[in-house]
Amino acid sequence: MIADSVIARSADPAPAFPAQPPADALDGVPDGPALDRLLFSRIVGLAAQHPGGLTASLGLEREALAELIRRHAAGFAHLLPTLPDGSGEDAIEEEDLRAFLLDHRAAGTVEEEWLAAIVARRALGPNHLWQDMGFANRRELNAMFRRHFPSLVALNSGDMKWKKFFYRQLCEREGLMLCKSPNCEVCDDFSACFSAEDGDPLSALARVARGEGG
Repeated sequence: MIADSVIARSADPAPAFPAQPPADALDGVPDGPALDRLLFSRIVGLAAQHPGGLTASLGLEREALAELIRRHAAGFAHLLPTLPDGSGEDAIEEEDLRAFLLDHRAAGTVEEEWLAAIVARRALGPNHLWQDMGFANRRELNAMFRRHFPSLVALNSGDMKWKKFFYRQLCEREGLMLCKSPNCEVCDDFSACFSAEDGDPLSALARVARGEGG
């Protein structure tokens, strides 16, 4: 059961973001409920564009996703009556990644449980993690980790790409040797793990593909 104080903090009133927040919406958003509303609006906004259903896209059961939308993504309240049941089948590594993320949660909130499930599911995508999450840029992804999983940010002090970082951490947990080089700085694959994660938000690309402009 979630503590009353945690529920009160999560339900702290703050203006809802539109279904498609502007690209620079992170600027000026304080670390708190307003940031959660921005991040979850981005996440739901991209998942709503994908076939296969919102719950399976985000790895959440219907009731969990409905509560997420009610708390943090009110711009998508019209989707509540049609949310499908079931969170979809886990990939092999999803359970381990969820557990790893929850080992580094900040405060024991239900938002962290939702995000652990969402990140584990969206990390299966082929793009940069910030894109697969629906964020406008990597800054928003890092803001999410700083707020809800700050010890992960400290652990990833070299700013490795998040998907590469997760894979490395899970391999090390299993005692597997991922890299042959003694350290990252002398590795031939350094750029593959640490280069800039540039690109366009997937939500914007999807709108262009539908002929709706940039």
